[in-house]
Amino acid sequence: MLPPEGCRVVALMNQKGGVGKTTTAVNLGAALARTGLRTLLIDLDPQAHATLHLGVDPRTLDGSVYDALLDTTLDPAPLVHRVAEHLFLLPSVTDLAAAETELATVPDRQRRMSATIGRLAPAYDAILIDCPPSLGLLTINALAAAHEVLVPMQAHFLALQGVSKLLETVKAIGASVNPRLRVLGVVLCMHDANTTHTQEVVADLDAFFEQHRGTASPWADARVFRPPVRRNIKLAECPSFGQTVFEYAPGAAGAADYLAVAQAIVRAWRESAERTGSPQPEVRVVATHAAPTATERAD
Repeated sequence: MLPPEGCRVVALMNQKGGVGKTTTAVNLGAALARTGLRTLLIDLDPQAHATLHLGVDPRTLDGSVYDALLDTTLDPAPLVHRVAEHLFLLPSVTDLAAAETELATVPDRQRRMSATIGRLAPAYDAILIDCPPSLGLLTINALAAAHEVLVPMQAHFLALQGVSKLLETVKAIGASVNPRLRVLGVVLCMHDANTTHTQEVVADLDAFFEQHRGTASPWADARVFRPPVRRNIKLAECPSFGQTVFEYAPGAAGAADYLAVAQAIVRAWRESAERTGSPQPEVRVVATHAAPTATERAD
């Protein structure tokens, strides 16, 4: 069951840990919500860091994405938590680590997430999937369900090599499981623009994507999103308080950067819609400096 064209489903993935993937998933989701888009964050990582980041304690949950994956007849809507205005979470638990083993012999094991998203997508404008930092069955489920892949990364040489392998993975999944899968682009995290090495890595990324513009590759329309997300201690602190950066430090550089990246992604979606003629969600409100909505949860 595929989601409607009006809802963008984006898998955030990087096989290297510690690059800002979950920080990006949470704060980019919050930024999209602040533009008025009804945004669902799916925590597909057994570490449940996105769940904890949004102030939801996995130990108190009656159900999670783990239950939805194991039982596709289950209505996933009651498992979703409303964490802020326009921002929702399908949480994770550590039991999710067992899902790969439990689903190993199931015929449709690669498409369990697709079934769940197919039920949830009509209620949302954007769905972000925070993938585990490994290419296992959970990540393959995310790539099978997604329209696009977004790669959070640091502008380091080894990270650049990792992105090359990641893109080949996306190509392989597209060829075998999900032919509609495309690479949306790269978000630069923990960025320091003043070093020559960083500048060279970003230039290499720009040149790589430009070289493939207009080709048949899944990253033909990909880009490095600007601005980069600057290194900002507030982004590291806010998970301890169960808040996004917009709640914890709305005036911080991290808040400004993630909101600008969200706006750049929405522009990319509009450009894509103009090329393909597919309907896209309308951005209703753009918040640039208003105080964040108080966190509100509802089971």
